[in-house]
Amino acid sequence: MCKGLPKVLITGGAGFIGSAFTRLAVKRGYRAIVLDKLTYAGDLTRLKEIEGRYKFYRADISCPKQIAGIFKKESPKIIVNFAAESHVDRSILDAGPFIKTNILGTQVLLDAARRYKVGRFIHISTDEIYGETIKGKFSEDSPLKPNSPYAASKAAGDLLIKSYIRTYGFPAIIVRPSNNYGPWQYPEKLLPLAILKILRNEKIPIYGKGRNTREWLYVTDCARGILSIMERARLGGIYNLGSGAERKNIDIISAILKIFRKGRRYIKFVKDRPGHDLRYRLDSEKVFKETGWQPEISLKNGLEDTVEWCLEYKDWLLSKHRTVALLYKYK
Repeated sequence: MCKGLPKVLITGGAGFIGSAFTRLAVKRGYRAIVLDKLTYAGDLTRLKEIEGRYKFYRADISCPKQIAGIFKKESPKIIVNFAAESHVDRSILDAGPFIKTNILGTQVLLDAARRYKVGRFIHISTDEIYGETIKGKFSEDSPLKPNSPYAASKAAGDLLIKSYIRTYGFPAIIVRPSNNYGPWQYPEKLLPLAILKILRNEKIPIYGKGRNTREWLYVTDCARGILSIMERARLGGIYNLGSGAERKNIDIISAILKIFRKGRRYIKFVKDRPGHDLRYRLDSEKVFKETGWQPEISLKNGLEDTVEWCLEYKDWLLSKHRTVALLYKYK
């Protein structure tokens, strides 16, 4: 590993967004330590292209003993915390793992980082902590009104970090990205699930009438944004990270079907998710002004690239079908 740039501990580095960040950070010359529990959603295959250029620990961020051992051995200068239970549907089925990882795990990392005097702690949150808005945008000062167990657990993690910043002068930054998509996304999320269903010649389940609206951010743009915040943003700050590309779920699925040259017969409207937020939209001017980051991948190009990737890595995507099929039990 390169000895020039600081050592970065990346928790959840084998996950979807975490692996995109890890690949980017390693290519930029950072010394990367990846920590991941390797649950169903973690996969080291995502890091194959940088194999041998990072150090890996299989560990649970909610286990103080494991975390203390890694911090003591590695003495990282920067922490980027992607580790989280992240799927709303699963939080509705069982909130327990979300409370343990997203709240207790965050506290364990914070205490270890304080003890070993980490210089910068970047915490990856979500736009879902704001709840829904029918019109307008959420700023970093908007009140937190989470509506799912997942969102509530992430909001609790944010509040815990804010308390450490205020109480201890802790060097943390909170990042709240919008809805990510792109290569290597586990197919419990809407877009890769839709592609998986098309590949299996099955209908795509869409909640309600598909009117729920999200701001779609390509994962490599998100990774670049987080790296820019890590390098340039002020300590103690909170930064929204959005693309401005707002679309309804039904429109996203229609765009995917068009790329595949398939008709709407592949769509199956299903009973809506309990407490389903209608719309999210972020005001990201702060990150634009303070770091210079801007998204580069248009939604059209991002969707086309995602489909192309899924076709190239079809075997990986299809191998995840069994665990995806366990969802939707509450319908």
